[in-house]
Amino acid sequence: MRTTTSVRGVPIRLSDERWGHICEEHAEVKSLLDDVLLAVCLPKSVHVGANGELLAATEMEPGKYLIVAYKESENGTDGFIITAFLTRRIRSIERRMRIWP
Repeated sequence: MRTTTSVRGVPIRLSDERWGHICEEHAEVKSLLDDVLLAVCLPKSVHVGANGELLAATEMEPGKYLIVAYKESENGTDGFIITAFLTRRIRSIERRMRIWP
């Protein structure tokens, strides 16, 4: 189990089991564990996803972004990472409501 802290100060968990699932679905992030955790605490931006999840975006190289989807509990005491993936389609993320900065 690994943890990081969101920009809103909420502890966000990433279990070994969840990380395994993420790597199965998105093999391109397999070597990016530290970057996934950093994206939650030091993102370029955070947007609201379609189902209430938060989408932390960070630029890995020019035009290539790491997106980490995570949930925070309603009371703000806990959260967990849902998935992570690389994309060049940042505009589809940026169209969503931004909550940070």
